[in-house]
Amino acid sequence: MKSITAVLAAFAACVATSATAQTSVSSGNSPDRGTTYVQVGRLLADPASGRVERDKTLVIRGNQVAEIRDGFVGEGEIVDLRSAFVLPGLIDSHVHLTGQQNPNARLEEVTQSNAEQAFVGARYARRTLMAGFTTVADLGASNESIFALRDAIRRGDVPGPRVIASGSAVSVHGGHGDINGYREDIMHLLSSESVCSGPDDCMRAVRTQVRSGADIIKITATGGVLSNTAAGLGQQFSDDELAAIVDVAHRMGRQVTAHAHGADGINSFLRAGGDSIEHGTYLDGESIRLMRRDGVYLVPTLMAGDFVARIAAGPDNFFTPAQTAKALEAGPKMLDMARRAHAGGVRIAFGTDSGVSAHGDNAGEFALLVRAGLTPLEAVQAATVNAADHLGIAAEAGRIAPGMPADLIAVGGDPLEDVTELERVRFVMRDGVVHREE
Repeated sequence: MKSITAVLAAFAACVATSATAQTSVSSGNSPDRGTTYVQVGRLLADPASGRVERDKTLVIRGNQVAEIRDGFVGEGEIVDLRSAFVLPGLIDSHVHLTGQQNPNARLEEVTQSNAEQAFVGARYARRTLMAGFTTVADLGASNESIFALRDAIRRGDVPGPRVIASGSAVSVHGGHGDINGYREDIMHLLSSESVCSGPDDCMRAVRTQVRSGADIIKITATGGVLSNTAAGLGQQFSDDELAAIVDVAHRMGRQVTAHAHGADGINSFLRAGGDSIEHGTYLDGESIRLMRRDGVYLVPTLMAGDFVARIAAGPDNFFTPAQTAKALEAGPKMLDMARRAHAGGVRIAFGTDSGVSAHGDNAGEFALLVRAGLTPLEAVQAATVNAADHLGIAAEAGRIAPGMPADLIAVGGDPLEDVTELERVRFVMRDGVVHREE
């Protein structure tokens, strides 16, 4: 049987021939590509400052920004963005590239191989890149499929955003992240090595994920909406298990982020020294106090809440009864949760949980963040400098500056006035390669 990596390498040719007239797809990060001059009308190089500069030229050599010059200069290869608004490539801190919710999602769990999921992931990775997201954190996929896809993108075999991958989530037996709702023999066959019970076994699961190639450890501290079990949304790991997971992950140089809905699981994870919270639906005053005290980021994933609530309440609901009940309970509460967290001074990083909602629609999260009380600039910061800080990649993403990778996007209008402009990206460059130019 061919390895996924070999299959993905062959897939690169298919992707290249399917590029549209509006899109240029290249691979590799060779420093011999020469110099490109990107002439920019309006530039938000460092979203932390909020300062928009006018009439600049970005000098791109190889895969890096070499200089930012005043005025429109350059000769040879020139990209004309003089009528556009340019900002750093966006970062989505929570995606699931190898799948997407649909009426056949439960069937796909038992019919798709890891190789097939990697192919699906390559399609969605390209779609995500074209939407302006040049970096993502993939927080839950089979190890073999997502690590192969991550590495193929890194080599330039397929186009996509830079991927920080957790692989399989560390989960409790029978809880969210384990296999639920199938025949007993099927569940035993599909359950992964990252499912654990007891502090010692959970330390083993973390070490196994690090050995397999995880960049970050993702755990399911509470129940989840889309697990097919009526186990609620409260804490599922014990306090001792949470402490063991965080301790061993930190010892092995990995940060830990927690899928967490219930306040009990959120607060127990924070007291254990966890690094960030995904979702946070029922966070309370104690959660906000702990997150502010330790500088913990919240990734609200408002699109996921909006999506599951609409599907569960709609005429074409394809969720199971257990999923439907949790979707109707949790989904409508997430916007108010983000509003309370923001008002309470919690740091927010952009994340969508795409794969629940559709890949490529990631920028829809910006409007929801603004509805939750963020200014357009704060929403942009969440997807650039904040997300880069949250993921520990501030030296390589989130800003446009000399010496940093040339990851940048362009839109027609001003996203600091109308944040929905980011839903209409016209230009995408990642690592100095133009992937979209309309």
